[in-house]
Amino acid sequence: MSEPPARETGSVRSKAQTIKAVCDSLLTGDSAAAAATALSCYPFAPPECTGRAYTESVCTAIFVRDGFIDRYSGSQLVFPGALRLLSLLLPAEFPFHRNWKMTETHMAYWELFPTVDHVVPVARGGADNDSNCVTTSMLRNSAKSNWTLEELGWQLVPPGEFRLWDGLLTWFISFLRQKPSHLANTYIRRWYRAANERLHDAQQQVAPDAPQASRR
Repeated sequence: MSEPPARETGSVRSKAQTIKAVCDSLLTGDSAAAAATALSCYPFAPPECTGRAYTESVCTAIFVRDGFIDRYSGSQLVFPGALRLLSLLLPAEFPFHRNWKMTETHMAYWELFPTVDHVVPVARGGADNDSNCVTTSMLRNSAKSNWTLEELGWQLVPPGEFRLWDGLLTWFISFLRQKPSHLANTYIRRWYRAANERLHDAQQQVAPDAPQASRR
C-alpha cells in the first residue's frame, strides 16, 4: 500500500516519502498531482546570493576572537598568511596552486586554512554580522554550505584562547620583520597588514559578539 505524502518535518524519511508520492502520481499518469505534491510538501527554494565581502582584516579579527579554533570541530587552524608563506619558502613540501587545484595544492589548505562562516546561513535567514560568524576550516566550510548545524548533526564548540594557540600569527609577523623581502608578494603583504592591525586585539583577547556553544 502506498503511504500518503508526509508534510515536511525535517527528517530524511519524510522527504524521501514525498519524492515517492510524486513518483507514484507520475506512474499513474497524474502529473498535476505530482507537481502539487512537490510544491506543497517539498518546494524548491533557491538560496539567495547575499552577504558581505570579508577583508583580510575582518577575517583576522574573527580568527583572533575564536583563538584560531575551528568552531565546528575544535581543531587548531593556521593563519592564512603563514600557510602561504610556507608555500613560498618550501614550495615542494607545501605546494599551492593559485586556483586551488587539488592535485597541486597541499591538503593543509583545506584542513588548516581558516575561513569565516555564518552559523545560520544568510540564505536561510541568518544575520550577516559577527554574532552569527565563526571560524572554520576551508574543508568544513565547503561541506556545510547552506545547511544548518541541526541538519548536519554538528555542534558549535567553544572558542579557543589566543594565548594558547595563535595560529602562528605572531610567528608570521616576526619572520617578515626579519625577512621583509617577502612583503613584495601582494598576498603576503595584505595578510601582514591585517595581522599587525589586529595584533593588539589578539593580545588583549577581545571577543565581542562571539557565538556561544550550546551547553548540555
